[in-house]
Amino acid sequence: MKNTFKIVFSALIVLAGIFSTQSVKATDGYFGVGYGAQNKGLAGAGIAWYQNSLINGNPAGHVFLGKQYQVGVGFFNPNREYTVTGNPSGAPAFGLTPGNVKSDSKLFLMPSMGANWMINEKSSFSATLFGNGGMNTDYPTQTFYDQSSSTTGVDLGQMFLGLTYSRKIAEKHSFGITALLAYQYFEAKGLSAFKPMSGAPNKLTNNGHDSGFGYGVKFGYMGELAKGLHLGASYQTMLYMSEFDDYAGLFAEQGDFNIPSTWTVGLAYEINEDWAVMADYKVINYTDVASVSNKMDPMAFATAPLGSDKGAGFGWQDINVWKFGVEFAGVNTWTFRGGYSHTDQPVPNSEVMFNILAPGVIEDHITLGCSKTLGDSGKALHLALVYALPSSVKGMNPMDPAQTIELEMNQFEVEIAFTF
Repeated sequence: MKNTFKIVFSALIVLAGIFSTQSVKATDGYFGVGYGAQNKGLAGAGIAWYQNSLINGNPAGHVFLGKQYQVGVGFFNPNREYTVTGNPSGAPAFGLTPGNVKSDSKLFLMPSMGANWMINEKSSFSATLFGNGGMNTDYPTQTFYDQSSSTTGVDLGQMFLGLTYSRKIAEKHSFGITALLAYQYFEAKGLSAFKPMSGAPNKLTNNGHDSGFGYGVKFGYMGELAKGLHLGASYQTMLYMSEFDDYAGLFAEQGDFNIPSTWTVGLAYEINEDWAVMADYKVINYTDVASVSNKMDPMAFATAPLGSDKGAGFGWQDINVWKFGVEFAGVNTWTFRGGYSHTDQPVPNSEVMFNILAPGVIEDHITLGCSKTLGDSGKALHLALVYALPSSVKGMNPMDPAQTIELEMNQFEVEIAFTF
């Protein structure tokens, strides 16, 4: 086990290097619709279904997995664009150039891996590495008239290392706790026009990538309430991150960018040995984080400049997410999955100006997935296909009422994973 642990730890370090050059994306706001190929095939449902819990699932389910390793890679294609309608009014209004602009950088690689070891019959320890979420836009234009940058956009990536202890507290009930260590990076380009509205104009834009580290905890429970009926629940605390000092003039609270808390509860029902259905309800508390949830009020810049405690953010709201999945294992060595996820819209139509940079407007996902067992050695190959239906938010330009801004987005994702 010692040699295996060394190999896995070395692979974690290599993957960390890969993550540092990739912009991780996501779709429940800026959280993933699911984690791991099995979970994504169910649209993220299954908090009560232990079989897909290794990669950022319910920590209580790990003790049922046995000794297991998993590696995966996702190919993610987000399509982001904005459209400005109406001619600018001229000073003192801040109008944008009319037209439609699509973001570049449309294909991203997202690796993940995890390992679970049994301590004894009633407890296990696991280590996982995965991307949580992020935002990326790369518009090939000077959206906000910044002459010092030929492009406009932001680049936020987040990576987690999860260390989980899972234990059976009864024959069919378990509890788990995960210590989460987080790394994130951020860059903004093309925002110099907002310097007069910032409390620290030299720490607003075009400062390259800044990074931060942080920590949090995730708790989980899983149990069988009646024959075939399973209950699962988890709570993840806010992750407390070090500040983005190079962007203390952009993000509220002097560069603070914590990761919001979430909680999930769900049911899974095994209809028979071949069929299982599941449903989850999840809440993401974006209002935990001022830099994400503070609203933009152009009249307040004089008393609450960008970077101050009450400085403008993206105006995101807390969201409710409903996830439904079905799994069929009645075809020899194959398991098939399907799922649907629907989320509230995190971006109000009053907040379209800053959310040009972060158009996390997706609301609906349709997913398909399958697994193929390979012999009797515990090996399996997994595939997931995710389609995020096109979604848009349209509102008035808060800095020029003569204009409207529409944000649009759709996404495709393919993930392949191998369990052994």
